[in-house]
Amino acid sequence: MWDDLVRGAIGAVVLVDTRRLADSFSAVDFFEDRGLPYLIAVNCFNGELRHQMEEIREAMAIGPHVPIGPCDARDQQSTKQALIALVQHAMRHWKAKQGAQQQAPR
Repeated sequence: MWDDLVRGAIGAVVLVDTRRLADSFSAVDFFEDRGLPYLIAVNCFNGELRHQMEEIREAMAIGPHVPIGPCDARDQQSTKQALIALVQHAMRHWKAKQGAQQQAPR
């Protein structure tokens, strides 16, 4: 079903609850396997961030190329910022991919 959901997508936001990090691993693996740009949005309840972003990155084994940041999924501005960050990340990803294809020997 996930393949149908991402058809035509420019990227994905993986919303992470630090109390249940393991629940996010399958989503991260799915997007990694398909080469689809994604970012990690760490859900902050009531604006509280209980862990540092680098601690979360390490715990999830996420490389430095994947953006990670706080997000309160209940807050419109916060979710809007996560979506803007995703579009910016996806644009950088696709530009880099195009540049690599143009430089590849034919």
